[in-house]
Amino acid sequence: MRINVVAFSTNGCRTSIRIRDSMPGDDVRLFCKTTSERLGVQQIEGKTIDWVGESFKECDAIVFVGSIGIATRYIAPYIRSKDVDPAIVCLDEHAHYTVPILSGHIGGANDLARRIAALLDSEAVITTATDINGRFSVDSFAVANGLRIMGLKTAKDVSARVLDDRFVGFCSDHPVEGEFPVGMVPATEGEFGVSISTDPDRRPFDTTMRLIPMDIDVGVGCRRDTDPGALEEFVTGKLRELGISRARVGSVASIDLKKDEEAVLALARGFRAPARFYTAEELMAVPGEFSESQFVKGITSVDCVCERSAVASGGGELILRKTSENGMTLALAKREIKLRFLK
Repeated sequence: MRINVVAFSTNGCRTSIRIRDSMPGDDVRLFCKTTSERLGVQQIEGKTIDWVGESFKECDAIVFVGSIGIATRYIAPYIRSKDVDPAIVCLDEHAHYTVPILSGHIGGANDLARRIAALLDSEAVITTATDINGRFSVDSFAVANGLRIMGLKTAKDVSARVLDDRFVGFCSDHPVEGEFPVGMVPATEGEFGVSISTDPDRRPFDTTMRLIPMDIDVGVGCRRDTDPGALEEFVTGKLRELGISRARVGSVASIDLKKDEEAVLALARGFRAPARFYTAEELMAVPGEFSESQFVKGITSVDCVCERSAVASGGGELILRKTSENGMTLALAKREIKLRFLK
């Protein structure tokens, strides 16, 4: 998880360092904006509001160590939608309280706040209604299970109905483990309900909250400065041929040599999926039988970038082996769908 932490005082810098040191498995980067002692934390050059804008594009989460008022003013110009905004968490400079203030469920701010609070012996202050009432959150369920939410308005209606004890049916084309949550009723029809299916047109309820498993990982390779439109057309065309909804794409993956390739980055943005990049060593360590190209290996040290990237991204099985067109290569891997109700 890429997390940018920004502090506004010396004590805030101390707390920032504690956050980083307690989360070694994440990519935590520290910044500050202060005229006081920075304790080695990188000073933000230029305007902080511009830095926040860049962090919105680059990060999974931004942690403000300072007042909620400061955080609110800086993030306000960049807030777009709960399905694309990063998680925003705020701590006071002594880490007494840890508060998620944006993207609590889909962005993971609630979980991140709880995690930081546990690590720093802080108190997480969670204010979302489903959490404080111990009720089912379709947003959190979707994120935890790798499901794409089709319709944020309907997702809000799910929470409202659960909180008001109104009927919410639930059906799934795939088994769901765990205890059925309070507020949800197993059903195949009714006035309102949640449906999980790889078929984006499945609507068993009069009003259906659709959740699509993001079980397809796209592995790509391309020449330098490939036209983004050409790569997008190539990939979406193959998905259409296979009858795979674009909503099922969970990641776009390639070798790290392509981490600044606009065609690959634009493809990921278009699918609203993370772009993942792997070193040659990581790709060659992926188990399985893959296509081989000595020409590609001579350039990248990897015998087949697209196939290995697709499998590396989600551990799935190849459903489309390497296919090429005008210097672009594509492979698709499908992950096993495993669903579980949250405790």
